[in-house]
Amino acid sequence: MRCLSCSAVVVLALVSLTVNLQQAQAQPAGSSDSSARSASASQPAKEPSMNQDKSKGAASQPASQPAQGHPRVVMETSMGRVVIELYEDKAPVTVENFLKYVDDKFYNGTVFHRVIATFMIQGGGFGTDKKEKKVRSPIENEAKNGLKNSRGTLAMARTNDPNSATAQFFINVKDNGFLDYSGAGPRGAGYAVFGKVVEGMDVVDKIKNTPTGAETFVTPHGAMPFEDAPKQAVVIESIQRQ
Repeated sequence: MRCLSCSAVVVLALVSLTVNLQQAQAQPAGSSDSSARSASASQPAKEPSMNQDKSKGAASQPASQPAQGHPRVVMETSMGRVVIELYEDKAPVTVENFLKYVDDKFYNGTVFHRVIATFMIQGGGFGTDKKEKKVRSPIENEAKNGLKNSRGTLAMARTNDPNSATAQFFINVKDNGFLDYSGAGPRGAGYAVFGKVVEGMDVVDKIKNTPTGAETFVTPHGAMPFEDAPKQAVVIESIQRQ
């Protein structure tokens, strides 16, 4: 997934979220504020990275009882509601960072700018005007926390720098084990999972199946093309604590 901020471009290009998830179904990438963060069945999926050019349903699940102490957030999108449980015990830095953006209403009015039906959906960095929002400093990569990039989990998008995640995130729509931590070094650093959808996976599946095509977004470093952008904007109307 930093292909689920420009400061965040892909580093989900592990196997080979960046917005560096790269073109042609690359990993989730981040976008390019500092450097960006943003898989076909026959090819390895591109990781979610933040900037791609810099290195270039199921029925809705019933809400489960929150695990002891785990905070939840409600994401209202133009396609429905999603409830996410956050694992602050496993990813304290990541959850704190995410909730700061939530409390600042940073995500309100952003879009899912990368949607790959066989991989993940990535958003949280660009507004409906297709311009990347200004983000805070990047955070430490907490991928070595034992959590897996399995279907329904929420993880941070980043660039090829493991510690470059800022605001962009992605939701895995299938099990993406190649994004998990597998050892020291850029290729094994993994993408940090810090939450999971506990209600509204049917909405996530609607989003993943939305028609996509090539669209150009704007980062502080210039225009950035994405090949897997929804043809009709999928808007994150709000994210707030439950």
